[in-house]
Amino acid sequence: MYPSKLIEDAVNEVSKLPGIGKKTALRLVLHLVKEHESKTRLLADALVNLRTHIRFCTICYNISDEETCVICRSGRREREYLCVVEESKDVMAIENTSQYNGIYHVLGGVISPMNGVGPSELKMEALMARIQNCGGEIKEVILALSPTMEGDTTSFYIHRRLKDFPIKVTTIARGVPVGGDLEYADEISLGRSITGRTLFN
Repeated sequence: MYPSKLIEDAVNEVSKLPGIGKKTALRLVLHLVKEHESKTRLLADALVNLRTHIRFCTICYNISDEETCVICRSGRREREYLCVVEESKDVMAIENTSQYNGIYHVLGGVISPMNGVGPSELKMEALMARIQNCGGEIKEVILALSPTMEGDTTSFYIHRRLKDFPIKVTTIARGVPVGGDLEYADEISLGRSITGRTLFN
């Protein structure tokens, strides 16, 4: 039961966001009610501007404010490395590590026949055209896709499509996380850690 239909409508909309249930939505809505109206308007305006003006980079398909994103415009990136990811959130995650200075290509998902997602629903042909037209600038394609069946299927598909290109195709390392106990690691992660072992230094 809600004391107001306006509260109920707001809670219903906020609870549609991922990871937010009705209780959290109600807490957020009541917080906005207590705040000064100007702060709520700032939030509303930011969301409207987001939906109205957000764009996707015409080169890598990352989220951008302009026709090309900051990364693609940068003259300081190592353009011989092209990291292929599923979504823009993956670009943000990799950038936060400060361990990679190459460029990206956002597929917009992974191949998932069960969900009706094939290569044609992704930015796959744009990836192939980009590599084909790079003039040999791209030397390595790094597949940074989720370690799921769909992610592996997508990686295999890209690898097969690139077999005739003089390009090194790599994938991000997978295995036991730092600070984790071996007894709690799942068999697949532990197996990949063993087969993908590297020299100790």
